[in-house]
Amino acid sequence: MHFLQRHSGRVTAALAVVLLSGCKGVDGIGGSSGSGGSTNQSATGVWSGNDSVSGLALTAFINSSGQAAFIRSDGVLFSGTVQVSAGNLVSSVSGYVNFPATFTDGSNYGIGTLNGSVTTGSSLTATLSFTTNGSTAISGDWSLSFENISNNSSSPATVSGNYTDTSTSQVLSINSNGVMSQQNASGTTFSGCVLNGSISTGDSTHNVYEVSYTLANCAGSTQVLNGVKFTGLASLNNAQSPAQLTIVVTGTSSSGAKYGIVSTLNAS
Repeated sequence: MHFLQRHSGRVTAALAVVLLSGCKGVDGIGGSSGSGGSTNQSATGVWSGNDSVSGLALTAFINSSGQAAFIRSDGVLFSGTVQVSAGNLVSSVSGYVNFPATFTDGSNYGIGTLNGSVTTGSSLTATLSFTTNGSTAISGDWSLSFENISNNSSSPATVSGNYTDTSTSQVLSINSNGVMSQQNASGTTFSGCVLNGSISTGDSTHNVYEVSYTLANCAGSTQVLNGVKFTGLASLNNAQSPAQLTIVVTGTSSSGAKYGIVSTLNAS
């Protein structure tokens, strides 16, 4: 399970954030923003660009409910729910390192905030302020552009098929009802793990899917993942060959440990 390669053509947070006054909803639904008369914007879609602080590539998935996942090319991911008022965007985020990696201080989780702006179907900028559980501060200055694949229609049938994980070479199967299954061989990163879950979409007009799955039978160092319910987002990039499915999920174990997984899979 590995990080999304950049598309061709272009994290449950405990930290409170003061939302913008007059916020009218996740995607600015409601037309003009009031006395100022400015039009609300939408962050829904697939976005790609760069973080000028780290110099790393960045990809974002945001669904029509505001659920968002931001993935840096080093495997660090941030998830949360964005709020948009007029063109202003804010979010509290949780941050993770793609399992089994850790931040440089040995932690694998933290919390932070995003503040920025968005123009529907065009651009998204945001400033990240984040601190790991190991007390390491991480900042970011993000500049993203809207990907045309965002407007591809979505459905379980559209994403059905077999996909090979680019990191583990294991096959994930999705049927036409969105049922997901995968058996990982011994000796791989997710040695022995059996995945069962589902992929669905609440907005068939955008290429952003909701994903939920659990892992069982994991062996060795991955035993900590057994029984963890992972949830997150996915998107299908069929503008390249083979088509590529990227799944970004996070989960919390019964002991309170936090985990994030980014999976990049090629259609078989």
